[in-house]
Amino acid sequence: MKTNIKYLVGMLFTLLTYVACEKDSTDSEITSADVDAVKTIVIDGVWKVTYYFDDKDETSDFSSFSFDFKADGVLMAESNDSAISGSWSIDVDSDSSSDDSSNDSDVDFDIFLGNSPILEELNEDWDIVKYSDTKIELKDVSGGDGSIDYLTFEKVL
Repeated sequence: MKTNIKYLVGMLFTLLTYVACEKDSTDSEITSADVDAVKTIVIDGVWKVTYYFDDKDETSDFSSFSFDFKADGVLMAESNDSAISGSWSIDVDSDSSSDDSSNDSDVDFDIFLGNSPILEELNEDWDIVKYSDTKIELKDVSGGDGSIDYLTFEKVL
């Protein structure tokens, strides 16, 4: 009987380990090994901002926009009445100071959408917090006051 329980517990642990489909930096840091995976995910489809927090929830400012991350680094932000071209990249910055001093490299999700009054809020070198095939959660720690901004993109299905 004990052998069966140990076997079942071992199988359950193995199953749970392999079923996980998200990478979450609260469990382990996003590293350079994740860069290619995130790039592949982000260029596959059109994305919407489903959460933006900068001292308060400002998600509604981006509700009319869709975002298309092109493989060549071009970022298209389109709304009902405008299309804005910018750029994006995901890079490993080994000199960056992360909010986790034990991490010797920092993966930056860089977004630049020019000086558009609304979209310039997204111009940052964001840290990847969590990602899956349909959702990418980002954060940015302000160099000025240490406040944290949050940005979440979800794939339009």
